[in-house]
Amino acid sequence: MARLFIAEKPSLGRAIAAGLPKPHKNQKGYIETGQGDVVTWCIGHLLEQVEPEAYDSRYKKWHLADLPIVPQQWQLRPRKAASGQLSVVKKLIKQFDQLVHAGDPDREGQLLVDEVIDYAKVSQSKKANIKRLLISDLNLSAVKKSLSNMQDNKGYMPLSVSALARSRADWVYGMNLTRAYTLLGQQAGYQGVLSVGRVQTPVLGLVVRRDQAIKHFIPHPYYQLDAIIAHQGSEIRARWQPSDACAKWQDEQGRVLSRSLADNVAYRITGQPATVTDAERQQRKQAAPLPYNLSALQIDASKRFGFSAQKALDVCQQLYERHKIITYPRSDCRYLPKGHFAEAPKVLAAIKKGCQTLIQACDNADPKRKGKAWNDAKVGAHHAIIPTAKAAPASLSGDEAKIYQLVARQYVMQFYPPAEYAEGKLVFDIAGGCFIAKGKVLTQAGWRALLPSTQTADSDATPLPLMEKGEQAQCERGDIKDCMTEPPAAFTESSLLQAMTGIGRYVQNKALKEILRETDGLGTEATRAGIIELLVKRGLLNRQGKTLHATASGTGLIDALPDSATYPDMTADWERQLQDMADRQCAYHPFMQALTDKVAGLIESVKTSPPPASLQGLPAAPAKTFKRKTRRTSTRRKGPAKSTGKTATQ
Repeated sequence: MARLFIAEKPSLGRAIAAGLPKPHKNQKGYIETGQGDVVTWCIGHLLEQVEPEAYDSRYKKWHLADLPIVPQQWQLRPRKAASGQLSVVKKLIKQFDQLVHAGDPDREGQLLVDEVIDYAKVSQSKKANIKRLLISDLNLSAVKKSLSNMQDNKGYMPLSVSALARSRADWVYGMNLTRAYTLLGQQAGYQGVLSVGRVQTPVLGLVVRRDQAIKHFIPHPYYQLDAIIAHQGSEIRARWQPSDACAKWQDEQGRVLSRSLADNVAYRITGQPATVTDAERQQRKQAAPLPYNLSALQIDASKRFGFSAQKALDVCQQLYERHKIITYPRSDCRYLPKGHFAEAPKVLAAIKKGCQTLIQACDNADPKRKGKAWNDAKVGAHHAIIPTAKAAPASLSGDEAKIYQLVARQYVMQFYPPAEYAEGKLVFDIAGGCFIAKGKVLTQAGWRALLPSTQTADSDATPLPLMEKGEQAQCERGDIKDCMTEPPAAFTESSLLQAMTGIGRYVQNKALKEILRETDGLGTEATRAGIIELLVKRGLLNRQGKTLHATASGTGLIDALPDSATYPDMTADWERQLQDMADRQCAYHPFMQALTDKVAGLIESVKTSPPPASLQGLPAAPAKTFKRKTRRTSTRRKGPAKSTGKTATQ
């Protein structure tokens, strides 16, 4: 039976066609292959949520009295830029009895094709026979392997339901609260759009609170005291550990605030014997860092090259779609399937051929070494980002070469032994006071030999002499360092990404903090870069050199919103529930009902509250941010620009 393959994007469609029998014939919007199979594709989402006015024309004008808006029968419409391709796909769907879903291997990719199939009104009997093709590597050998291992699409429907719930919940939350707080801002005299989303607003909240902590920070002095101990012609530096009796002269972090106390201890220990009360020595091994997921790659690209998260993602897409030299980049996984281990010699050979800076690294790699990265139990819809068995072409741009080298180096590290350290700890008693010296030295570089020279130095790589418990030395003097407390660092692109992925430490609710999974966070691997860009474009964040700061409008909005909307607790719990939905542990309707009830409560609070002072006297909104969109409405006061793209209401 001839099959119709529906890919998520043209590049994937062409890769699938390459794995099917020839001859091939390119048509407008699809490819005919041998044996009657046809490959077509979406262009991202072919469909999008309609605006509120599509449900009722009165919603064209924004009024608090009309909120909340919660559709009873959800509607989708063709995206204008993709309507032609949608017609092609719909026509082909009617012609084939066997459909193959070839969306990207994540919940968004699952929904993207499923919603087109639903829009085409495919019969239930035909739906029951749809196959699922999962491809995370566009190389021909990987595509052919996936083609021989297709599964039933119905087994992936929970992924689709989870993505559908996210999309609709984002719409309900974002559309209603954006309208509500924009109208509240207008009452206070602000004529811009104050967009609210379940992801973008907690991210903005992180930056606002960090900016405020920096602004209100008051530095104070503190003092560090080290005992300088003579031993066999060298010196040991041991840090004073104040006893409980000194607590009243310390701050919450245990820092000594009294200079006279430090002076007194330094005087007392000078010239006194230093007796070892405890001595520890151990060899520690440090395994290579796991291969990249998207966030980890974006963070390193920001630190190394100053790339924005969006730029790193854009470059990754080029390496994946155009050059086919890395695997699926929007991955949230840092592990690899065990079956991929056999491909290691081919991948290493490709890296060696296409990346001169890693030739020696590949020569010294041991492709038989199998580390913790290969773990089927840790691999979900897609695996870590790694190079493919195709060599990088010489035509790579400078930015493409930088990202490829990061991905390739991280992969090569998996075939190197652990780094080994000799670590030591000496505890001294000097005049009744406790002093601790720690030392660490790299004894075997292992995978660390692959790091750039700027990353190989260990600031604390100081060996300690071998001493035994009971051994004595002489304390020559006390060395006092005058220090000042420092404010928290402003967010950078990389540190904000780290905060979004490791959101647990910013969660207020302790019960929620305890149940957060390791992979939970604000947004997804695919949307985090877009969220940051969205906040910048909407005039709520701005870039100042390498740092990110909230604008006056962003700060005013966060101060006006209830804490539940600006802290990540709700969003983190939301993401957890969506994952549970994908894992068949949570149902769609209870999730949506709880969300709509929460939105209704927030809207009622807005209706009964006066305009917050934080929204008064704000500078004018940046007109350029909304210039293109405002041409579609008669005045800005009627509402914000229509949202486009996956992250617009997040």
